[in-house]
Amino acid sequence: MFRNQYDNDVTVWSPQGRLHQVEYAMEAVKQGSATVGLKSSTHAVLVALKRASSELAAHQKKIKPVDEHIAVSISGLTADARVLIRFMRTECRHEHFAHDQSLSLNKLMERVGMKMQVATQRYDKRPYGVGLLIAGYDEDGPHIYQTCPSANYYDCRAMAIGARSQSARTYLERHLEDFPNAAREELIRHALRALRDTLPNDMELTNKNCSIAVVGVGEKLSIYDDEDVSPYLEGLDQEERRGGTAAAREAPASTAPSAGEEGSAAPSPPPAAGDQGDSMDTD
Repeated sequence: MFRNQYDNDVTVWSPQGRLHQVEYAMEAVKQGSATVGLKSSTHAVLVALKRASSELAAHQKKIKPVDEHIAVSISGLTADARVLIRFMRTECRHEHFAHDQSLSLNKLMERVGMKMQVATQRYDKRPYGVGLLIAGYDEDGPHIYQTCPSANYYDCRAMAIGARSQSARTYLERHLEDFPNAAREELIRHALRALRDTLPNDMELTNKNCSIAVVGVGEKLSIYDDEDVSPYLEGLDQEERRGGTAAAREAPASTAPSAGEEGSAAPSPPPAAGDQGDSMDTD
């Protein structure tokens, strides 16, 4: 009822101990299109769902290179993501210039976390309304990091963020033990299956709405878009997905799946009005 008294700037706490500005920024991440990251003992993979603002617009790229060993995938406000990605690229260039070496993922995440935290502590700023998944490979092996608008960041074995991402996280949790020993191609396949679970039943992954980034041992960062994605999508539409189109085709049209059947145990909520990014320009 009195929320508007406490959400004018980020330094004002509500009586319940909440920072509404931070919560608004985290909501922007939930409305962005989904992205998935996972790693094996040798490689780190990012896959992202690209979104077009209209039928007349091209799909916007979701995966950006930072250095030859680091890539970033975004979910949320694209403008905020550009600011953070430019900062990360600058930090990597400084490390090359000053020390003639690549910046480690751990050091980079410490600096990004400090930059994001400043925006949650000053009244003249606002939190960055974007979530990032960072994939990289350094002397400590492959890494997947997640950042939040609250300035928290996490070192993950696998993670998914964005709209309908709970379905992808469910897939990742079920197959988590398979990832450490997975080969490069199989790891990409797992990531695409998880990303596909975030789509509505009447949609499939195509080379227009999907991007892939891979980095690993003996391999510099590679980003695949458009026709380069097609080889990895071959046969994916023939596989049955949890609660997906194949299950819907097999079920009788007049019979709804019961609450105990697989695919309906954790149904994805219907997209909210802002899920298409029209009101907040999320991506």
